[in-house]
Amino acid sequence: MKQLVLLFALLSTISSFAQTLISGYVTDNKNVPIVGANVYLDGTYDGATTNDEGFFSFETSETGTQILTVSYLSYETKTIAGDVSTFSDLKIKLREDVNALDTVVISAGTFEANDNSKVSVLNSLDVVTTASAVGDFVGALQTLPGTSTVSEDGRLFVRGGDADETQIFIDGIRVFTPFSPTANNIPTRGRYSPFLFDGITFSTGGYSAEYGNALSSVLLLNTIDEPDQNKTDIGIMSVGGSLGHTKKWEKTSLSVNATYINLTPYIAIYPDRNDWEKPYEGAQGEAVFRQKFDTGMLKFYAAFDTSSFDLTQEDINEPDGTRFKLNNRNFYTNASYKGILGNNWSIESGLSYTIGRTDVTINNDFDVEDKENSVHLKAKLKKRFNSRFKLSFGLEHFSTDFEEGLDSNVFTGDYGFTNNNSAAFVESDLVFSKDLALKVGLRADNYELSDEFVISPRASLAYKTSKNGQLSLAYGNFFQNANNGLLKFSPELKTQNTKHYIMNYQHVTDGRIFRAELYRKDYDDLVKFDAQMAGFDATFDNSGSGYAQGLDLFWRDNKSIKNTDYWLSYSYLDTERNHLNFPTQAQPNFSSTHNFSAVAKYWIDDWKSQVGFAYTYASGRPFTNPNTTEFLGEKTRSFNSVSLNWAYLISQQKILYLSVNNVFAFKNINGYQYANAPDSNGNFARRALQPAADQFFFIGFFWTISEDGTDNQLDNL
Repeated sequence: MKQLVLLFALLSTISSFAQTLISGYVTDNKNVPIVGANVYLDGTYDGATTNDEGFFSFETSETGTQILTVSYLSYETKTIAGDVSTFSDLKIKLREDVNALDTVVISAGTFEANDNSKVSVLNSLDVVTTASAVGDFVGALQTLPGTSTVSEDGRLFVRGGDADETQIFIDGIRVFTPFSPTANNIPTRGRYSPFLFDGITFSTGGYSAEYGNALSSVLLLNTIDEPDQNKTDIGIMSVGGSLGHTKKWEKTSLSVNATYINLTPYIAIYPDRNDWEKPYEGAQGEAVFRQKFDTGMLKFYAAFDTSSFDLTQEDINEPDGTRFKLNNRNFYTNASYKGILGNNWSIESGLSYTIGRTDVTINNDFDVEDKENSVHLKAKLKKRFNSRFKLSFGLEHFSTDFEEGLDSNVFTGDYGFTNNNSAAFVESDLVFSKDLALKVGLRADNYELSDEFVISPRASLAYKTSKNGQLSLAYGNFFQNANNGLLKFSPELKTQNTKHYIMNYQHVTDGRIFRAELYRKDYDDLVKFDAQMAGFDATFDNSGSGYAQGLDLFWRDNKSIKNTDYWLSYSYLDTERNHLNFPTQAQPNFSSTHNFSAVAKYWIDDWKSQVGFAYTYASGRPFTNPNTTEFLGEKTRSFNSVSLNWAYLISQQKILYLSVNNVFAFKNINGYQYANAPDSNGNFARRALQPAADQFFFIGFFWTISEDGTDNQLDNL
């Protein structure tokens, strides 16, 4: 009996030291062996690495159900659960990690201006250091391909689209009145300071299903999430002054910024072509409050500005000129929240409210008062199922109440409209590999005024053709209400429509980026009317159509020339449309066939200075000469402008900045105004519509007072 007990004890001991052989091969999806992959049993020291053939083998004394883990850099970690006895002669394939930096990025139609973006054609500093921009983010974006130079307007004209076809969002929430109103032939500026934003996404077409009511383009501005320190910014400028302060607490921060502009001293020194009764005067104030939570961030953004001026402009039909007086008050606020809900769910939500008031008096006998109140509400949910599949969907609502009052010797009364648009969208990101990704989306909009329900499919595909190159394709269907200036006369107008087709190639290496993009846009249901000007006596319909097609090229390089950063942009645009009061299809007067920009910045160590250069060229734009029979049959001469700037670092936190726009004083012509009636010889006299001034000079002193004593507004000259 004792012998039997000893036998069982011996067998038990031998069994406890029995080893199981685990073996197999590790390859990628193309069956190429992966050398050096780690293979181990989770929670143990048992494991091995693969050899040159991708083979591994090791022994273990573990029994029962175990987890085998296989990992390798740039590949997704794989786990296999099962009885350890089944882990023999395994064939294991690892998928590439699509979160790696070299993963394909969908880029068709989109330019990033974000220091944290994988692929960025601009960064946030470019907005304030581009010589021709004069501190306006729109001015910097106008150096990118796809935009047309319309110097007398100042807004974004993208790929044959009118400026009203571009919509602007702050932290994902719509801005209804992003530009200050102005007089004819005087360019407007964006209302908002670039110093409060750290990310800009400019889409020239084919954009996400998340954004609607825009036919050509969307511009997304993201406020700074978290400032790095407390600081105060002081600016003293030739046209006014600015003051900003940022206060940072543990989980809360507040940034405020105020600017005052008065052109009276400037006009006194450099008179222009206008007769100013009261030069431009404006004040702006902005604030961003941030509250950081464990799982999200809440932001409140508010901006108020007021502006006024009174001038007389030359008019060929008015011997004494046309007197134009304007007062504008605008308030915009939004609240947005981004947070994590758990189980790979996240939420983005927000609302905005806009109040706009504009009073215009023309020749002291024509008074117009515009009032706009607009609201945007939005909620978006996103689910990350894994690194290869993400799904987002959301709802949003837009409401606009527009009222205009007119008091003249011809008509006195009030008119306007109330518009409510609701939308739902869904979109998914599918990453098949590091080389292939797809974004598909669907948007549904309900337009109250026109009683329409429309569906807009969107899709983008990107494929890496090489380590540094990729090809992208995009398609989208887009709808948009007519602008307020048309809806106020005919609120029942249908939405206008366009379809985008885009092919993009992008090549990115360290410090260099090249982009080439072909596109086609087909317009339908554009607004037309049968009078000389839009008004109550005109008949409106949606019988208009058009197209825009072309090629955009972009090159940026900050490596080839020491201390030099430069970029080149070229756009070829072929476009015609039959809209508004056009008698036939023609190239519209806001489009140029050729647009070219060259921007360069050079740092001079000995001078502690950055000098900047910007050259802009645009071929002539069409105009109608009533002395001929051809509609929009002639073109202005080409537009040329060279701008220079100099930023001198007096000390680490003090900067002296000087700039000159159109330094060579090119005599650019924006178009022509013709007399209403012919002279005795049957000819219509004309005058050239020139900019108010051929040049603009600016000088400013900027001082940043920060905690560490090394911060400045141009923190990386």
